[in-house]
Amino acid sequence: MELSIGEMALIAIAIVVLFGPDKLPQIARDLGSGVRKMRGAVEDIKTEIMKETDNPVSEIKREIEKVKDAAKDYNPMKDVEKDPSAETKASAEPVVVQPKPSEDETYEGPVSR
Repeated sequence: MELSIGEMALIAIAIVVLFGPDKLPQIARDLGSGVRKMRGAVEDIKTEIMKETDNPVSEIKREIEKVKDAAKDYNPMKDVEKDPSAETKASAEPVVVQPKPSEDETYEGPVSR
């Protein structure tokens, strides 16, 4: 909000006419005090909001960093690279295939009593 010199002069003349020149210093003091209180209240609100929003955010950021650090150390291929014989042992075992009940002639199904 920008006021030109002419607008400020018009406001000053209106205040002098409405309240008189003898009350003008008291009005200026009260106005200045009100502005200082308002600025202080706004600053307090800003500080409280920053305190409340900063704590959870910083905790979440720390947790994310912990997860990132743990993920850097994790290597799922580490076990495979260390013991290549484990893969050949697993593939050397015979695979047993169970026949489906519809293909098995000896399957009798559930027996009711």
